[in-house]
Amino acid sequence: MNTRPYGNTGKQVSEVGFGAWQLGNKQDWESMNDAEAVKLVHEAIERGMNFFDTAPGYGRGASEELLGQAIRGRRNEVVINTKFGHGADGVTDYSASAIRESVEQSLKRLQTDYLDSILIHNPPFDHLDGKFGQYDVFDELKREGKLLAYGASVDSREEMIEVISKTNVGVIEVMFNIMYQETAETFKLAKEKNIGLIVKVPLDSGWLSGKYNSGSTFEGVRKRWSPEIIAKRGAIVDRIRSIIGEDTSMTVAALRFILAYPEIATVIPGVRSVQQLIENVSASAGVMPAEQVLQLEQLWSTDIQFQQLGW
Repeated sequence: MNTRPYGNTGKQVSEVGFGAWQLGNKQDWESMNDAEAVKLVHEAIERGMNFFDTAPGYGRGASEELLGQAIRGRRNEVVINTKFGHGADGVTDYSASAIRESVEQSLKRLQTDYLDSILIHNPPFDHLDGKFGQYDVFDELKREGKLLAYGASVDSREEMIEVISKTNVGVIEVMFNIMYQETAETFKLAKEKNIGLIVKVPLDSGWLSGKYNSGSTFEGVRKRWSPEIIAKRGAIVDRIRSIIGEDTSMTVAALRFILAYPEIATVIPGVRSVQQLIENVSASAGVMPAEQVLQLEQLWSTDIQFQQLGW
């Protein structure tokens, strides 16, 4: 597993990380049992994966709790990123006064005395510049040794620019993948400020995993796509497949496309099984040819970005 610098923290992180949304998340997924979840984290560490992304709202705190159980006695082997804003109790609260308690509860669930990083979890746009005091509280916690870096989890280029230009955050988590490339324009700005970039939603909610096509149907959290959008997405997936060829899995190609950008510290696909874990890790064993990267960038700029595909 290759590693990359994690902003200005002094830490090196695995370029492919572990998205822990599924751990203990019975609300959105068929949950694995606790022993399986802990074993999966152990398997990830053994395969060189050291970056774990979680949040209080994932599984109503279960994701943090299971991760905490798994890293007991191995804290120095991992880098943990969690979030603030969506609570384990299901309440959304972005107020600065709620941060300290949220952090203390996360530390308790994770069985650690410090966080490597914490992010405001997709806050309203007017919260990104820090005028409501959230970053001031994070600075206090940083001085107390309870966290090394802080920032925000965002979705758009506009949000990235707001954070980069108006704050001194050390980490940003952002959506970016073959089917959603608008945020790439701000990667160099982040690099200039030595901000560690975490890429979320790398498989575009499963569309870049090779599992879905224009005939797919969905239940649960992914029932949001209309038949028209499913058809559009399926056609795009076919075009992506024609570019990357048949020799590489869609998942590996999707991750390698992201890792072709040197400004990125780590990418965090979700993990629900050892099989998925092995496939994710294998993305670090090679690189996407520059010609394919260029073709996929051109596909985005000439076609994909103008289509209404939902999220």
